[in-house]
Amino acid sequence: MESEIHFQSELIKTRVEIKDQTLTEISKELHDNIGQIISVAIMQLNMYTQRDETVTKTDLEEVKSVMAKSLDEIRILSRIINKDNLINTNFIESIENDFKRIEKLKNIECKLYLNCNFPKINVEHELILYRIFQESIHNSLKHSSSKKLEMNISCDDEILTIQLKDFGIGFDSNQNYKGLGLNNIKFRAKLIGANLSLNSNENGTETLLQYNLNKQDENKEKSNNN
Repeated sequence: MESEIHFQSELIKTRVEIKDQTLTEISKELHDNIGQIISVAIMQLNMYTQRDETVTKTDLEEVKSVMAKSLDEIRILSRIINKDNLINTNFIESIENDFKRIEKLKNIECKLYLNCNFPKINVEHELILYRIFQESIHNSLKHSSSKKLEMNISCDDEILTIQLKDFGIGFDSNQNYKGLGLNNIKFRAKLIGANLSLNSNENGTETLLQYNLNKQDENKEKSNNN
């Protein structure tokens, strides 16, 4: 019972973190990206109001183009917010949405290679899996300066394997980097009975997770018997 309470507590924390991180990223894009675009439009308008010459159609077209770009960015964010209002526990769809957002807003190439039919697993475990890789992707975006992210997913009857790679600045994975939240990532993997390893060097960083599908079934049976 104590173990189940601990697991449910961690699950609630995971849900909150997923929403918080998504909203934080959206807020940052509003400030850094859309805010800058609108600032450019305001500067152009200020320049036109201060000069003696008549404002031309070309001048107005330039401002219109800048404002149209900001509107496009707002529409992208609006679609993302609508999708993220309810936490989606479908791992593949959630990762695809993240990759689409990253490609559109950060101009980073993202590739997802699904080499098998993603198995049906415990919904709570799937949510924790997503949080592990959401945090790993966030680390890559924040620290690696990589222009490409790649995820490979494969499975057999026993093991689901998920590999995330970036191709940027690595780090010493033997050291304790609190800012990366590596201990938390490893703890959550252990919580769902998965094996997780981190390998990093000058060519980039790899997060490799192996999830035992048979062990998941054993956990379900124990839970049902209780």
